[in-house]
Amino acid sequence: MIPIAIYHWNIGIVSRGKGKSAVAAAAYRSGEKLTNEWDGMTHDYTRKGGVVHTEIMLPPHAPPSLSDRSTLWNSVELYEKAGNAQLAREIDAALPIELSREEQIRLVREYCSSQFVSRGMCVDFAIHDTDSGNPHCHIMLTMRPLNERGTWAAKSKKEYDLDENGEHIRLPSGRYKTHKVDLTGWNDKDNTLLWRKAWADFTNDFLERNGSPERIDHRSNAERGIDEIPTVHMGVAACQMEKKGIATEKGELNRSIQKTNRLIREIRAQIGKLKEWIADLFKARETAPKQPPQSPGLANLLMKYLSVQREKSRKYSQRWQQQHTADELKTIAAAVNYLSEHSISTLDELDASLSSVSDRAYSIREGMKTAEQRMKKLQKLIEYGKNYTEYKPIHDELKKLQNGWTNKRDKYEEAHRAELTLWDAANRYLHAHLPEGVKTLPISAWEKEYTALKAQREAEYDTLKETRAEVAELQKIRRCVDIALRADQPEQTRSRTKRHEQER
Repeated sequence: MIPIAIYHWNIGIVSRGKGKSAVAAAAYRSGEKLTNEWDGMTHDYTRKGGVVHTEIMLPPHAPPSLSDRSTLWNSVELYEKAGNAQLAREIDAALPIELSREEQIRLVREYCSSQFVSRGMCVDFAIHDTDSGNPHCHIMLTMRPLNERGTWAAKSKKEYDLDENGEHIRLPSGRYKTHKVDLTGWNDKDNTLLWRKAWADFTNDFLERNGSPERIDHRSNAERGIDEIPTVHMGVAACQMEKKGIATEKGELNRSIQKTNRLIREIRAQIGKLKEWIADLFKARETAPKQPPQSPGLANLLMKYLSVQREKSRKYSQRWQQQHTADELKTIAAAVNYLSEHSISTLDELDASLSSVSDRAYSIREGMKTAEQRMKKLQKLIEYGKNYTEYKPIHDELKKLQNGWTNKRDKYEEAHRAELTLWDAANRYLHAHLPEGVKTLPISAWEKEYTALKAQREAEYDTLKETRAEVAELQKIRRCVDIALRADQPEQTRSRTKRHEQER
């Protein structure tokens, strides 16, 4: 199996309508001090650590002056007049720790050149690494094309809608109905899939060239045909706490998911082997015309197994024979009890019971997947809800300082930058995931639901362990039946069967 490295790739928009600034975003990502000429605000991130490389890449027809970060993004800010303007597209992606720093830089550079600069976009990328095992890159892209003179051109144009007669359609307002036509193709929704796949392809090419066996895959578990519960993205803070030996809720959830996935894989593998074994027995029965057409009785086969084992033990001491017989009787008694409790008397009924066990295991797994997905969402709601509540007074105080008192406001914002960043992220997430009109965050209700789901998950895991024990019992019955069946086979067939068992 090919080792899988971490795949993380996200895309978003820096929008003025959401209170964002391209200059502020560029300053943060590059760790520089930049002043936004559109609103006069200065953004100083020179004390930010972990910025190990920054670079601006321009298409051939771009003026050289845009290679300066302040010039580039202030040019974007000043050209866009609308209060809700989309200023930049941003991508963040995890970098493989298997690559050296030089190779990581080359990877980002070649990816950006191929996917963005070649299509006329200006690229500003930065690589961050705080030595916490999470190197990543931030890629900022311009959203407006440059014309042949090196000045900003239109993103889109309006076209009139026409009726079946080719006439303009007049609206009740008296205006004509129009629609927007994208002139760049950069906003096409299919681009996200293409750029995600391209990142995986470029990264895997670099990993292969550097002799690393790891590979990344941009597809989800479902798309890859992996029927497992995906783990939670830990984030830098949780990773650092776990490295210090401090257990986090995200870490606990991931460990539980990984444990469940291992158990599911084990059950699935054992059931697969048992189904294959029964299929082989049925096939052998069909090719043996002298045998009776009905399925052999399992009770008789178990008794045959016991007699075979007794015969084998005769060459050992009497004391060993007594102990061996007692052990075998326990094995047979457990097998007979299982068959009796589940009303199984033939191989056909054993096959049907195995299918039932398989269906039950998969049903439990599906229920656990649903619970885990809800737990992931609850974790985010609780985390962002607490951040929103804790840091809202700081945000409210900043709002009071925004009318006049510029120096005081800037000092306050700089002093509370981390808290304001956490509040802003919480505000955006909660706004996107909660119904409109929610005034009081139900954090205690979310925590109560999470606790209930955690208890449910643990109970379902115990049920899965019981299923594994049931499959293990079926494996014991298989071993006994195999030995009993081989005892009646000619020597040549028995040797062939033994070789086949060893190969499997």
